[in-house]
Amino acid sequence: MSTGSAVLRPRDTDVLRAELRQLATRGGIPVLFGGEVHGDGLVLSEFVGTRTGLLRGVVVRPSSGLGGASMVAGRPLSVADYRNASTITHDYDVPVLSEGIGSVLAVPVVVDGVARAMLYGAYRSKAPIGGRAVDLMIDSGRRLADELRIRDEVDRRLRLREAHAASAVSPEVIREVYAELRRLAADAEPGMRNQLQRLAEQLAGDPRPEQVSLTPRERDVLAQVALGCTNAEAAERLSLRPETVKSYLRSAATKLGTGTRFESVSRARLRGLIP
Repeated sequence: MSTGSAVLRPRDTDVLRAELRQLATRGGIPVLFGGEVHGDGLVLSEFVGTRTGLLRGVVVRPSSGLGGASMVAGRPLSVADYRNASTITHDYDVPVLSEGIGSVLAVPVVVDGVARAMLYGAYRSKAPIGGRAVDLMIDSGRRLADELRIRDEVDRRLRLREAHAASAVSPEVIREVYAELRRLAADAEPGMRNQLQRLAEQLAGDPRPEQVSLTPRERDVLAQVALGCTNAEAAERLSLRPETVKSYLRSAATKLGTGTRFESVSRARLRGLIP
């Protein structure tokens, strides 16, 4: 039944067991059992009031027995005389009758149209299960369904967050790649230069409509400064003279309306010129 992280999500079996125990206390139903649906089979794993261990681990297939029929129908079903019931198959007579069970109610725990678990309540007499017991079991099935639905949604959101975190690239890495693409483009042949520059601009994003126009070299220099490079380091990486780097920074600052190299980097980022 569990579809999320085995670490973060509590065991669904535990909440199923708790519901059965609560039913035993409130409903006075002598025999209670249930289990989770795995694939196309229901595995009986939780028991209250049973005398033998013959039901433990029994796998109930769709449409087989009372539980299989209820699982497929998606609604509660019952029989007042299990041994002689003609509306169900009798694939599980040995473990059921060995418990002395006479009447049985099966309640599916349905989440988004799919049975995720089953609850059974039984008497050892051949009498219809009373209205109060039926209501209590149906309420338990609904509570379980609501709990599982909430757990599923929590798991879904956690998986989305984890997937986003796994696929996200840090801004620092983007800036390093952008700067390197710009540096390579500066020394590349015209065809390759255009391709590298297009890749770099994809990292930077779409420019704003009111965008100022910076020359390729002004962007190259700002990209290096954005990585924390000094003028001398930027000059070495771009095969320029330090004075030339200063000149590009001054012209970029004039266009951007900034007073310092760091303000130029900040405003260029805001306007989508560099990442």
